[in-house]
Amino acid sequence: MTQQFSKLVESLGAQEILDEFPEIIPVQKRPNTHSSSSSSEESSDNVFSGHDEEQIKLMNENCIVLDWNDEAVGAGTKKLCHLMKNIEKGLLHRAFSIFIFNEQGELLLQQRASEKITFPDLWTNTCCSHPLCVDDEIGLKGTLESKVDGARTAAIRKLDQELGIPQQQTKEHGQFHFLNRIHYMAPSNEPWGEHEIDYIFFYKLNKGQDLTVQPNLNEVQDYKWVNKNTLQEMFKDSNLKFTPWFKLICESYLFEWWGKLDDLSGVENDRRIHRLL
Repeated sequence: MTQQFSKLVESLGAQEILDEFPEIIPVQKRPNTHSSSSSSEESSDNVFSGHDEEQIKLMNENCIVLDWNDEAVGAGTKKLCHLMKNIEKGLLHRAFSIFIFNEQGELLLQQRASEKITFPDLWTNTCCSHPLCVDDEIGLKGTLESKVDGARTAAIRKLDQELGIPQQQTKEHGQFHFLNRIHYMAPSNEPWGEHEIDYIFFYKLNKGQDLTVQPNLNEVQDYKWVNKNTLQEMFKDSNLKFTPWFKLICESYLFEWWGKLDDLSGVENDRRIHRLL
């Protein structure tokens, strides 16, 4: 991403974003629903040609559209937020990435399903998705702590939906640790891409606890627990492909943080937005 693009995104205020993208529902008028209603023509939209029906439905989810400072501007569909033609005009949304570690210090990876519209078949961290523009996920108080709570709520929901991890297990069998926020942009398969402020969490299982993992095959085609050495060997295998945000986090932070699993107090709750642009 060029410095020119960064300046464009930084220059856009809430009203300018709403003017540029009239499909966005202003935050004060948002419907407070997980998804916008889909039209009968949705599946026949050219951008969805050849894609899975279940994944097309998910493109109606209401993501949280942001300004440069991670302030919510409104609700925009997942489709709107992930089209590169919109990203190139500065459209930005909120996301989260979860890294689950077991008692042995192994990280749970997933391979995205072939049915996924963006970044299909790629290996990535445990779960990466979006808080939705609803009361319990948006961060109503506007504080970082409130936004972190919202992203955590969304993560519990998506760990269940993607990996079949029961929500009660996630709440009771381990602890979330918020680390930081990264701002990045990456193109995917045409015409899609990502442009996100991504909330990064480690989740550490409590001693003697585990999680039930029963993947939704429409979301996840494979998963595995890996140690640091195994992951580093995976990166050397040219037959394996990885999501751009996972590679960015690995290159910038992961292995350092992984070495501090026993005590994350020195690296968690970073209030800055790290611009990896």
